[in-house]
Amino acid sequence: MKILQLSSARTFGGGERHFADLSNALAERGHDVYAALSPASPLREKLALLPDSNIITPPLRNALDLASATQLARFIREQKIEIVHAHLARDYPLAAYAARRARGVPFILTRHVPVAMSGLHKFTLAKVARVIAVSEGVARGLSEQRIFPDDKIRVIPNGLSIAQLDHSLKDFDHAAFRRTLALSAPLLVGTVGELSSVKGQEEFVRAAAVIVKRENFARAQFLIIGDDRSQGAKTRTLLEKLIAEHGLQEHVRLLGHVSELTPLLASLDLYVSASRAEAFGLAMLEALMCGVATVATATDGARELIDDGVTGKLIPLGLVDTLAHTILHLLQNDDERARIGARAREESRARFNLERMIDATEKVYRESLRQDVAERT
Repeated sequence: MKILQLSSARTFGGGERHFADLSNALAERGHDVYAALSPASPLREKLALLPDSNIITPPLRNALDLASATQLARFIREQKIEIVHAHLARDYPLAAYAARRARGVPFILTRHVPVAMSGLHKFTLAKVARVIAVSEGVARGLSEQRIFPDDKIRVIPNGLSIAQLDHSLKDFDHAAFRRTLALSAPLLVGTVGELSSVKGQEEFVRAAAVIVKRENFARAQFLIIGDDRSQGAKTRTLLEKLIAEHGLQEHVRLLGHVSELTPLLASLDLYVSASRAEAFGLAMLEALMCGVATVATATDGARELIDDGVTGKLIPLGLVDTLAHTILHLLQNDDERARIGARAREESRARFNLERMIDATEKVYRESLRQDVAERT
């Protein structure tokens, strides 16, 4: 198949990782994959299996950028694209318009977040062939909004490449890696995500304060991994202030962006997701696949990834004392932590591997093409 993947992303996160993994895997399977990216996209360097000639960079300024939509339509016609697949809400109208202008090519969108869509989307996306939701929670939200017919919605959970994961950890030396980051504590607890109130780093710090002070537990170091994209780095400043207020400078570290995330996750003794909302959670999934025991707030995404008490621990949202107690319990119980981590590794690799995601996506593409042929005859 000839497939155009579209994303105007200007930063790199979980959705962009999904885009890159999907595009490269489809190309590896022999499909002719193209990408439309914003001019300064961080995705370009991630698309290793796509030739430069298959990548275009229209302005993609916003959902009403008619010039970009016209350029896309021309590219679709010239390259005889068979499927157009968009991944960001602001790109959906452009992709829908371009696909319609280019002889009605089937248009597919992936919804990565549970955020409500707008009236503009309901108007412009009436002809969408299929809507992919990355989780059951996202699919429920789409159904409740009544923007798309339920029979067009397909749930395809995100997946990660087990081969790439294991390659990153080949001959991995935990002790040496910890030394490179000057991490000397016997136990490491980490959380990953863009610094924001939604990701729960404040609750993570407050839980660390409870553990270190109330329980006098000084054997653990707490790591916060992720960029701050807020204006003036306000979120990081607030977290630094909170850390200082609780006297946690020796116990909590803000590592910022980490380019090689897999080794860091694999070096953890416990992964924590204190998010207030999580549609899926790719970093959490990667931790599970690395065999790291995980404590997570019971968001839609965490409930789909974790079997409570078996492959991780789920707790109610916003309860810092419960979060602290659960973290401490697992840090103090090596056998239970190891058992949960081993089950997490086994089950997450079986359920959420990249091959399953690609199989399901190809099925949606073929389904859309068959429907297109049927409607034209």
